[in-house]
Amino acid sequence: MTPALLAAFTPAHQPYLDEARQLQALSFTMHIPLVCFALALPLLVVFTEWLSVRTGDPLYRMLARRWSKVMIGLFAVGVVTGTVLSFELGLLWPNFMATFANVFGPAFAAEGFSFFTEAIFIAIYVYGWDRLSPRLHLLTGVPVVLAAMSGSLFVISVNGWMNHPAGFVLRNGVAVDVDPIAALFGNPFFWHELVHMYLAGFMVTGFVMASVYAWGFLRGRSGRYERTALIIPLTLAALASPVQGAIGDWSGRVVAAQQPIKLAAFEGLPTTTKAAPEHILGWYDGSRIVYGIAIPGLLSFLADHDPNATVTGLDAVPANSRPSVVLINVIRFAYQGMVGIGILLGLLGAYFVAVWWRKRRLPRGRWFYRALVLAGPCSIIALLAGWMTTELGRQPWIVYHVMLTTDAVTGATGIPVGYATLALVYLSLAVGVAWMLRRLARAPLEVAAGAAG
Repeated sequence: MTPALLAAFTPAHQPYLDEARQLQALSFTMHIPLVCFALALPLLVVFTEWLSVRTGDPLYRMLARRWSKVMIGLFAVGVVTGTVLSFELGLLWPNFMATFANVFGPAFAAEGFSFFTEAIFIAIYVYGWDRLSPRLHLLTGVPVVLAAMSGSLFVISVNGWMNHPAGFVLRNGVAVDVDPIAALFGNPFFWHELVHMYLAGFMVTGFVMASVYAWGFLRGRSGRYERTALIIPLTLAALASPVQGAIGDWSGRVVAAQQPIKLAAFEGLPTTTKAAPEHILGWYDGSRIVYGIAIPGLLSFLADHDPNATVTGLDAVPANSRPSVVLINVIRFAYQGMVGIGILLGLLGAYFVAVWWRKRRLPRGRWFYRALVLAGPCSIIALLAGWMTTELGRQPWIVYHVMLTTDAVTGATGIPVGYATLALVYLSLAVGVAWMLRRLARAPLEVAAGAAG
């Protein structure tokens, strides 16, 4: 960053910078799991109804109808958390919005169209069960699936741009000569982030739903309805897991090439190193990883598919352009937690697929269902750890190598009050969601199948 570029911004003094970051993180923590359900649950519901139309089996219709009520309930909660996030962008990071809104504004506008399309058709779908023919009703679910995916696509394109800003010229502190296509869809981070997030959505939704029915299995509820309700989402999650590993490798190599300091923060690599080792566990003390298990050459292999490749270390940039020691350790633990949980979920899914392939039945050991119960919350932890890795690893930049987070934050006071208020709002939402899901779970199957949407 040049002195002229620095002078283009007018950073505000903000004693609550950390609180602003934490407030944004709290909102992301609440919203991102709901995004996963918005991505994958409509797909599962429409697929299950398609099975009903194709086979004429009323069980699939019963299941799709029951899941559609969960779908619209979580959609409504996602509207609240998504609205909060949109306001936070302007209230907490006004310099960021004022400088770059004309770059990513078209993406947010397109996301708005996707949202309204999804809202319209999700209402038609849920309340049209007894009012439309089976085939026409199935068709009304297709726009829900497509709109959910397109909305996420536009938001992820903005995040990809923040990691690799392009498609504009910065003049007098404002982005001009904007090429939205190049900015949002031509950057190297967009495609792997998009596929990575879609697969994460399939995994989280699949494992969370499967964990609910696995709990029922452990309590003796293992009829045909429960078996079907477990198999469909678990199959989606199990098939997505190995593909996610390949996408993670792609993502890591893009980060190594485009954001080498982020990769160095992932690994706590203090100096640029040839044949760099990968450290499992341990922590970064400011100069090296202590109490970690070093695997020679593995980091170089992951970064460039060459065990002798040179990997850029933290010493390649000044201290004020790299994360702090504390933040590096947070990033490392988040990254390793994401990878570790992902591997375990992949193994669990592979075991399920292997048993089903060989014996055409679910595994019978209780250990499998206990592990499946844990897989649901663990998949959410891995999801949040992945987003922590992405966002914290970019620090201290809000727009990589263009705008510092400290230059983007608001100078307004009152953030602690907003923080406490929003925490109460989210707590209320969490209680409401738990009550709603529990009520739906206790509804008799006959009522779920026969009542009007």
